[in-house]
Amino acid sequence: MLSALTFAGNEPVAEVRQAARGFLTKVQAVHGIPVPERAMGMVQLVVSELVTNAHKYAPGPCLLDLEIRDGAVEVSVWDTDPTLPVAQSPDPGRVGQHGLEIVIGACRSFEMRREPVGKRITAAIALADDPGGDPAGRVI
Repeated sequence: MLSALTFAGNEPVAEVRQAARGFLTKVQAVHGIPVPERAMGMVQLVVSELVTNAHKYAPGPCLLDLEIRDGAVEVSVWDTDPTLPVAQSPDPGRVGQHGLEIVIGACRSFEMRREPVGKRITAAIALADDPGGDPAGRVI
């Protein structure tokens, strides 16, 4: 199942979060795929961070794709700016600019790539809660 949404770049982030929640609610209701509250919240957080960065740093529209693949929700955001973001090193004294490091730490996988126009950032959030206790579903 795939959901693709185009945003002009000026929508409230709450609208984007609600679209992600609606997608996951439909995945549960129509396809019977369980989505724990942890995954629901994490997907909304990742969508918020990635779309906020697209709105902040890239002029023009952005595209949000949500897809269920290999037991995870793949969140992919395309925007018009080809510059790949750089996650700053952890600094508990820094105010702000922690979004990318949070996304990278919370996801099973994370990828950035330039495209013929702009860039695409893709993060995968595990659907099932990990019995080993890693909230991102990574093997530790």
